[in-house]
Amino acid sequence: MAAVTEEAAGQPKVSAWLIFLLAASCGLLAANVYYPQPLAGPIGAALGLSPHATGLIVTLTQLGYGTGLLLVVPLGDLVENRKLVLALVGLATLALLGAALSTQPAAFLASAFFIGLGSVAVQVLVPYAAHLAPEAVRGRVVGNVMSGLMLGIMLARPISSLVAELSSWHVVFFLSAGAMVALALVLGFGLPKRVPASRLSYGALLASMGRLLLTTPILQRRTLYHVCLFGAFSLFWTTTPLLLAGPAFRLSQGGIALFALAGVAGAVAAPIAGRVADRGWSRPATALAMMSAAAAFLVTHLAPPGSPLALGLLVVAANLLDFGVSSNLVLGQRAIYALGAEFRSRLNGLYMAIFFGGGAVGSAVGGWAYAQGGWALASWIGLALPVAALLCFATE
Repeated sequence: MAAVTEEAAGQPKVSAWLIFLLAASCGLLAANVYYPQPLAGPIGAALGLSPHATGLIVTLTQLGYGTGLLLVVPLGDLVENRKLVLALVGLATLALLGAALSTQPAAFLASAFFIGLGSVAVQVLVPYAAHLAPEAVRGRVVGNVMSGLMLGIMLARPISSLVAELSSWHVVFFLSAGAMVALALVLGFGLPKRVPASRLSYGALLASMGRLLLTTPILQRRTLYHVCLFGAFSLFWTTTPLLLAGPAFRLSQGGIALFALAGVAGAVAAPIAGRVADRGWSRPATALAMMSAAAAFLVTHLAPPGSPLALGLLVVAANLLDFGVSSNLVLGQRAIYALGAEFRSRLNGLYMAIFFGGGAVGSAVGGWAYAQGGWALASWIGLALPVAALLCFATE
């Protein structure tokens, strides 16, 4: 298979099949990070973790992912991309098998870290897709690929809950490992090589990321906007299961899984946002994304808690929020990918790592706020985040 270099890339063509492959790959890889979230309780009980330590199951997966964003994803500007992706998928496969076979807490937690680390292959594939796409349709291609990623994130939790209910949590990780093996085989044959032009050392590559962050205003702004929106997203999806399981709604785990499925419709925003960005309408689309995220929290106050109307409005809120966050993510990626192919992976790693941290803060604040003041306090904090992004955006 012929290699594609930065210098020879020009205006490469990207087939519909390759876009589908990249979107499906991103969805399968991203799902690995989210499978453990609804299973933390059963896994912790089976492994003998204390209730206070059960949160480490999710935390270590996210820590591995965050580490990969900063230390592995930038290698996309240095290492042939197909080899890098296949190595990471292989690491994720071994880690998933380790988790499936674990009977001790230490073994599972170590596996969880490496599941997150290997799953950052998804963030090598997204700038790879941007590299393959001609400038005129780059937003559309990135949006289509990101729709796969968002579907993976949104479907992972209900799927893992359902599989665990029908069998056991071990089966979730065995099935995911099998999916990774199949994915590696398909990517090995289906991905064209991409050889970056950069000849930096790894140390110089990492050092350059600090300079990029300090000297790239577009990256700074788009990252700040998405820190706010992703923080609101994480707060919402951390606290709504608590609300739905509480005395107002009394939903079972199955009911909460169905609620999570209802929010999947928001993933259609990603390809739409990509097409809008290609037309040069990023500014009004960004404002609309932020207003959608803010409106999501407002509509939850329009009906008495626990009523059927309140549950319906929560579903509306989930879709509005997912629509706004997905749109803003793609608009931000479209903007930073236009800055140059030679440092696209480093820009993506910075963008993702920083707003991922914002999501972790949003989850922590959401849990605290719900414990202190219920959904009322949590939702007003959630509203404040997209409003803050909108106020900052108004100064652009």
